[in-house]
Amino acid sequence: QVQLVESGGGLVQAGGSLRLSCAASGRTFSPYTIGWFRQAPGKEREFVAAISRSGASTLYADSVKGRFTISRDNAKNTVYLQMNSLKPEDTAVYYCAASDFTVIFTTTSPYNYWGQGTQVTVSS
Repeated sequence: QVQLVESGGGLVQAGGSLRLSCAASGRTFSPYTIGWFRQAPGKEREFVAAISRSGASTLYADSVKGRFTISRDNAKNTVYLQMNSLKPEDTAVYYCAASDFTVIFTTTSPYNYWGQGTQVTVSS
């Protein structure tokens, strides 16, 4: 299996940007599809973005499309989520997750490995 650790969260003003990182250990990133999910207080965990094994394919939730960019560097065992034009509704704990499947899923169950989460707070 693979262990995941998120970092890069913090407090930012609306309109600002943050770059989240997901670092892997235990196994290289290359066999895994990587997804980012977020969960706000009292809300269900929701899909944000995902990237295929090769990095050639990406998928975004409609709510973040055009503002967020997911990328990966398999040589560094790291996946990134660049978040621009942040809005208060982006406030949540952001989780990195890995899936053994080659196809990108937007649900949580296909992702077997999860990080501890990193808090993102966007002030208005």
